[in-house]
Amino acid sequence: MKHVLIIGANGKIGRILSRKLKDSPDFYPVAFIRNPEQKAFFDEEGIKNRVGSIEGGTDEIAKVMHDIDAIVFTAGSGAGTGHDKTLTVDLDGAVKTMEAAKKTHVKRFVMVSALNADKREYWGASGIEPYYVAKHYADFVLKTTGLDYTILRPGMLLDSAGNGKINVSYPEKEEGVPREDVAEVIAEVLKQDSTIGKTIEFNQGKTPVGKALTQV
Repeated sequence: MKHVLIIGANGKIGRILSRKLKDSPDFYPVAFIRNPEQKAFFDEEGIKNRVGSIEGGTDEIAKVMHDIDAIVFTAGSGAGTGHDKTLTVDLDGAVKTMEAAKKTHVKRFVMVSALNADKREYWGASGIEPYYVAKHYADFVLKTTGLDYTILRPGMLLDSAGNGKINVSYPEKEEGVPREDVAEVIAEVLKQDSTIGKTIEFNQGKTPVGKALTQV
């Protein structure tokens, strides 16, 4: 059973993923949380958790990576913060997590990025250009690390119920994807080593997640 450290575990995707992996026979989730007050949720769910901050130093982050087999980075500064937090969390926090993974010899790294993170012509009109800049360069750095990475680029995140189906062929034709389905994609990617070294863009669709990932 692989121990998966979830960075951003207290976020919406992180909580769904934590529960999903807890119920999986293949994985043992470990929630990385910033605030000790967040422990209650994970303790009640029976999910192991470790407290730390990706705004701290690389060594601090590395301390929580003992006995870890894979890392999922789904942390984000959130819409209510300023551009400074976008830099320190979405970009620098992600890069420091990669550095900590290399230091602790954790090879598998799944990054939750964003659809259109490589399309500069899209960023300006989006109204959240700093977010896309941070995602773009975090993804760029990850590709240079030598880690066994998979970069996931979902479209607009929705709170509606998922159906376990996505579109990886023409994601721009769909409008968003439920967070529940994003968590399902992460869980499936962790099972499929064929996704290592790939960047996968997706939105909601009609193809079951497992089958869709074999098509990329």
